[in-house]
Parts: sequence; C-alpha cells; structure tokens
Amino acid sequence: MSSTTTLPRALVANFLGHSPDWYKLAIVCFLIINPIVFAISPFGAGWLLIVEFIFTLAMALKCYPLQPGGLLAIEAVVIGMTSPAHVKAELLANLEVLLLLIFMVAGIHFMKDLLLAIFTKLLLKVRSKIMLSLAFSLAAAFLSAFLDALTVVAVIIAVATGFYAIYHKVASGQDPHKDDHDHTSDEHVKELTRDDLNRFRAFLRNLMMHASVGTALGGVCTMVGEPQNLIIAENAGWQFIEFLLRMAPVTLPVLICGLLTCALVEKFSWFGYGAQLPDSVRSVLLDNAKAQDAKRTQRDVARLYIQGLVAVWLIVGLAMHLAAVGLIGLSVIILTTAACGITEEHQLGKAFEESLPFTALLAVFFTVVAVIIDQQLFKPVIHWVLDFEGNSQLLMFYVANGLLSMVSDNVFVGTVYINEVHAALNNGTITRDQFDLLAVAINTGTNLPSVATPNGQAAFLFLLTSALAPLLRLSYGRMVWMALPYTIVLTIVGMITVYWFLPDLTQWLYSHDLIHHHQPGSSPLPSGH
Repeated sequence: MSSTTTLPRALVANFLGHSPDWYKLAIVCFLIINPIVFAISPFGAGWLLIVEFIFTLAMALKCYPLQPGGLLAIEAVVIGMTSPAHVKAELLANLEVLLLLIFMVAGIHFMKDLLLAIFTKLLLKVRSKIMLSLAFSLAAAFLSAFLDALTVVAVIIAVATGFYAIYHKVASGQDPHKDDHDHTSDEHVKELTRDDLNRFRAFLRNLMMHASVGTALGGVCTMVGEPQNLIIAENAGWQFIEFLLRMAPVTLPVLICGLLTCALVEKFSWFGYGAQLPDSVRSVLLDNAKAQDAKRTQRDVARLYIQGLVAVWLIVGLAMHLAAVGLIGLSVIILTTAACGITEEHQLGKAFEESLPFTALLAVFFTVVAVIIDQQLFKPVIHWVLDFEGNSQLLMFYVANGLLSMVSDNVFVGTVYINEVHAALNNGTITRDQFDLLAVAINTGTNLPSVATPNGQAAFLFLLTSALAPLLRLSYGRMVWMALPYTIVLTIVGMITVYWFLPDLTQWLYSHDLIHHHQPGSSPLPSGH
C-alpha cells in the first residue's frame, strides 16, 4: 500500500482483510439494515439475522465466519435482540460441547501418528474406491453410535490432513522425512502434475463427505450419538437399549439406504463423487509408508503403543460415559503427551490451533440461538405441527424438525421440540404413546435432513471451517451439492418409515415385551438447556 494512502482508505482496506470488496459491502449493509428492520419487526429481524449468518458460513472460503458473524452477533446484543445474560446461559448450557472442541480435538492431534499409520494401510490395501468409501462411511457410522460425531470428524480431518501434507512435501520437491536420506520418492516429483493435485483433492473430498454423512447415519441410532439424543432420552426416560430399539424402525432402513447411496454415487460418479486416487500419488504414499516403517525406532514404536492404549481408553471412556467428553479429551492430552515425552509449551500450542477458532465461532452461533429463543422464531411452526393428529402429526414433526435443523442447529431444534411435547404431555394434550412416537420423529428429524447444510450439524460446520477445507476446495456450496443425494435419500426414507412403519413396528415391540410403557422423566428441561 502506498505511503500516500489516507487513513480512511487504510481503515477500509483493513476491514475484513483480503475479502472481496462486494463481501465487505454486504456485511456493512447487513449491519445498517438490521437495526432498522428490528425497529419495525423484531420477528422479521430475527429471521433476517439467521439468513445473514448462513451467508457468512456459505462464504467461509472468502472470510472466516467468526469476524463477520461476530459483528452481526454483537450488533444483535447491542440493539436488544437478545441479552448478554442469555448468551452466557446458552454457553453454559453447551459447556460440554465447548470443552469437547477445546480438549478432544487437541487430544486427537497427539494421536495422529497412530491414525495415519492405520488409515494409510487401509488406503493402500483397498484398491476399490467403492469399498474404500463404504469402509469410511461404515466406520464413521459405527464410531458415531458410541462416540461423539465431532470426535469422529476430528479423526478423519487429522488423517486427511496427514495424507495431504505428505503429498504436498513431495510435490514441492521436499523430502517428507527430514531425518531420512533415502530419496526414493524424488523420482515421483516430476510425475506429479496439477491434474494429479486436483484428482487427489477430489479423492479426499469424497472420503471426507462419505465419512461426515456416516457420522449422521450412526449418530441418530443411539442416545449417545448426538447431544440432542441424550436430552430426548432423558425426557422420555429411555435407557440405551430402549432408545436403540425405538429408533430402529427408522434408523435401520435409513442406514441401509445411506450405504447404498454411497455405493451408487461412487459407481456412477454423481454429485462430484467417483474420483480415483492417482497412481503417482499412491506411489508417493506407499514410498512414505515404507520409509516410515524403515526409520521407525523403538521409541517411535513405544509411542504408537501408547497412542493405541490411549485410544482404547478414549473409546471405553466415551462409550460408558465415565466423564464429560471434554474431560476425557483432556485426559487423552495428558496421558499421551506425558508418556510420549511432549513437554514443551510450544509443542502443546499447535494442537489447539485447529479447534479454538471454531470454538469461538460456536460461541457466536449460540448468540444467534439466543436470538431465536428470545424472538420466538420457531413458535409458529411448533404450534402449527401440534394441530395435526395421528400419523400426519408424526410426519409433520419430522419435516418441521428437519427443515429448521437445516437453517439452525439440530441440538437446539431437538431440545425446543422435545420440551414442547413434554409440556403437551404434562398438560394432557397428548398421550404417553403419542409422546414416545413424537420423540422418535423429533430425534430422526433433527439428525437426518440436517445433513443438507453445514450449519445443520456441528460436525459438518467443523469440517467446513477447518484448515483442511480450503486445501481440498471444500466450500459451503460444494458441501451442500455433495450432500444432496444423501439429503434426498435420508429425508425421504425417514419420512416413509416415520409415517408408515413407526407406529406399527412400535406396537410390535410392545407386544413382544422388547420395550415397555413407563412414566416420562422429570419435568421438562428449561428452554435453551
């Protein structure tokens, strides 16, 4: 910038950094319009804020959403759309999610050597792209049924980032093993072209999306799969097995159809899928794996064993809910670093670089959730669906939860709706059997159609805003497009099973004493919990 540039021009240039001028202008216009609309219609201003926040997410590759979204959130608090106290209450209510992000994602960072070794062998041994995609999707589904989806996505991000880093070093003419003087991979440098890079990016994008959707397929099945599942189970008084059985009439057909969708989009190369791993890149990864095996010392082997033992503790601790997810993540950091000799502060700091920006973004997102609650933006939809009866009511609850989860957060939507139907049960508006069926519709509605957009599920949003997304050219629009076949299949299969099969199969479960009638849990959780 010229030394003659005026201060006002410098301020304009600094605002949102290298973002396009049209983007900067759009954010300024939002900030000017919102107070005016709020003075006229608080309800309209609330929905306008949601649209604007989604816009900042959609443009994540132009500008990280924390800054523009944060400006919108700060303004919303200043003009009275919500209060600082309510924002604090939302943060406290979601403290476990924030702790998970801060500590669990950092904990996964210290296990990346083990993860990369395991997944490299899987990637190199399974030559069929369809089988590899199914393996990633099924593994993510299984893990998400017992662990948290964010943890699973953090694992696959760590793996994909490792693959990309190996390729990038070799493509740049660097030796990927700083202590290794065997340059066998150098012969591949000239073979690596721009086309190889694009194909490799597409290949990794495919696997990331299959695994991400897999977390939704598995997360819907159990009470520990997603945060709202646990809230619904507590309201209904269901234990692990009963929750699994009650959801099965919907979740089993959805899982089967989801895996079939995975195979079909790969076979026919639909929606950006079907990308193959270039042979030159496979050679680079194979050379790297051999070199890593050759140079591995006893201390390296000991580290892998330690990481393996900590991984067992991680799975057991999460599956049995021995502590809050974030605290288990903190224990992973302590155990792994202590046993592997990572004791310097700067070595620890790198692990938190990925998670803390997203943690801050999530805090901004909870401010938008506070606005939704204070302005009662979902109230008309809730009252509308409660007017339906029978199977139509089940279907409309599923659809309403799905649509709202696409634009909001599925945890918030699920919490609001289960509180409303619990209140309706306490008031005598609905029967206990209706409540149980509606709880299933709410859980499946918030988990399945919400794969449509990155803001629907925290795991998807984490992937979109990760450092990996720009490397793989994984934008908001591309994620929506690649999720579209899954969105269509999961939503339609869910609608069919909720409307046609859920009531009858639930009665069958009752008749065979697999589940029992019982009293609901304690009084409804407070709004926003």
